[in-house]
Amino acid sequence: MTDVRALVDELAAADPARRVAAGWQLHREGCALVEDIFAAWRKDAEFNVLVGGEPIVGIAVPTDLFARIRQAMDSPPLASVPEEQSTAEFEIHGRGPEMDILTPVDSEGPIQKFLDRFGPGIQQVELPVSDVDEALRILTERFRLSPVYPEVREGANGTRVNFFLVDKRGGGKVLIELFEAKR
Repeated sequence: MTDVRALVDELAAADPARRVAAGWQLHREGCALVEDIFAAWRKDAEFNVLVGGEPIVGIAVPTDLFARIRQAMDSPPLASVPEEQSTAEFEIHGRGPEMDILTPVDSEGPIQKFLDRFGPGIQQVELPVSDVDEALRILTERFRLSPVYPEVREGANGTRVNFFLVDKRGGGKVLIELFEAKR
């Protein structure tokens, strides 16, 4: 069994090779959570053409660890996150696994609630789509899933997003974010 918490801690390691190895393992773990779900969705030809890339794994961490990880990764820019999401975030793209590192900015937001319940770890898996409205329609009508929010909303860096809390194989649920880049 993988020690996800230890891998999250390794994201702040001084040794870049350890950070990258931990990032890849966390990315594999996150993708494994949704592998069956995404495979079923992608069998729908209309949905499949909307998918615009590989999954991104969202890792929730406490603020002190967030600062250490960010510093170890040469201080990537913070994402512009809507205030009501109560989250600070930076993205890791192009230098290894695709990940978003998330931390709470107050004690009431969703990331803090996740950390209180589960501790640091994989909080969500994000799937890029070219049209989030159409993807939501397909998942709602054909897969009988209910989105977390009744309407698409603004996400980090001007993306358009919505979420699904989906049953995963073996029990439990996984939070999936569908996001569409700025038009």
